Amino acid sequence: MTETVKHAIQDEYPDDFAHCYGCGRLNDDGYHLRTGWNGDKTVTVYTPRPEHTAIPGFVYGGLIASLIDCHGTGSASLALHRKNGHEPGDGAEPPRFVTASLEVKFMKPTPKDIPLKAVGSVEEVHPKKFKVHTEVFAGDECCAKGEVVAVVMPATFTQK
Repeated sequence: MTETVKHAIQDEYPDDFAHCYGCGRLNDDGYHLRTGWNGDKTVTVYTPRPEHTAIPGFVYGGLIASLIDCHGTGSASLALHRKNGHEPGDGAEPPRFVTASLEVKFMKPTPKDIPLKAVGSVEEVHPKKFKVHTEVFAGDECCAKGEVVAVVMPATFTQK
């Protein structure tokens, strides 16, 4: 049985900010990544689709980078939401983050036909800036590690 995230922070994002290709619930073509708490760690689980192939049997690295990226911004949102006294599902709108930097280290080829699990640890480095350290597992094997520096989305952010 595949692990699932029951209360994902992305489910709480307002409609105007729910179109990300990686984690936007309103993007019909996207991954629909969902990030939640598992104790003091954050978790995102995703099963690659056939089109995410790099070479037969292995996952395309861009998917891994996207998983780490959206897991990082979702984890930062979870952390600040909790710091503000809220949890996903309590009705309070969570803060939204954007990626300031993304670092990905591929540890070994990632097999394609099993769920991937991103596990993150969040470090606050400023009241509006968080660093998320992520490991991506295929089964028990760590296939990638990454770091996202995420910053609170400016209140004045608008579409052009």
